[in-house]
Parts: sequence; C-alpha cells; structure tokens
Amino acid sequence: MSRPKKDRIVHQPPLYADFKPAGVPNSLLKEELLELDEFEALRLTDYLGKDHIEAAEEMEISRPTFTRLIESARKKVASFIIEGRHLQIEGGQVHFRGNVLKCRDCGHMIAIGFGKKIAACPACGSINLIDLAGGFGHGACCRGHGRQGRR
Repeated sequence: MSRPKKDRIVHQPPLYADFKPAGVPNSLLKEELLELDEFEALRLTDYLGKDHIEAAEEMEISRPTFTRLIESARKKVASFIIEGRHLQIEGGQVHFRGNVLKCRDCGHMIAIGFGKKIAACPACGSINLIDLAGGFGHGACCRGHGRQGRR
C-alpha cells in the first residue's frame, strides 16, 4: 500500500482552465484532465524556466515526485495537441499561495492574498467578481499557505 499523497503548493489558480480545438463540439472530443499540481509543474519549468530542484522546493515536494508530475503533465498536453482532446485543468491535492479575482464585466484580473477583500473591480467599479480559487473549491483551506518557501 502506498502512503497518502501530500498536498502540493500551487502559486495561484490558473486564469484559464478549459481548452479544446476550435470548431469541434465537446461531445466529439475525448477528455484530458490536467491536475492543478501538474499545471503548476508546467508553469514552473516550461514557462518560468526553473530547474526540477527549484520547482520541487517551491511546491514543497521531493524532486523525484516533481519529475513524475512534469512527465505526466507533458504527456497530457502532448495528447491534447496531437490528438485534439478537450483539456481541463482541475483537481488534485493542492493549496494555493494566492488568489485571483476576475471581473465578469470587463475581464480585469486582480491578484490578491487570501486575507484581503476587494468589493469592486478597480478597473470598472463592477461588483460582479469571480473568485478563481473558490471555483476550484479552495479559499479558507489555503490561508496558511500564502508565504514563500517551505513551511
């Protein structure tokens, strides 16, 4: 029996979490699920250019675990591109360091910490804001994970 999966640290929720080939209905596509920790592994190495040791430390996991995550993530993204699958980012045992609010009226994105409240969009004044971490079922559970480095 393997030991339980440790929660992984993700910088903030993804701004976009649903991708598909243009012009193809979802009903015709196979689904590919990219977990939030796999998304974070891609962000840290392929987008930010960190090596596996740095990225593993930021996610508060071991380097071998990180390597397994990035290999799995790359395979899923390749399947999405090559086979034309419907890619969704969701799930996994994670905590976010920070949050993002999105204005439904103007699309403005606001990066905030979990202890801060914003009543209206600073760009247009709208109160119609989406809590992206909340959309992934997170918020209160992530409050203690807002600092950089290991706990």
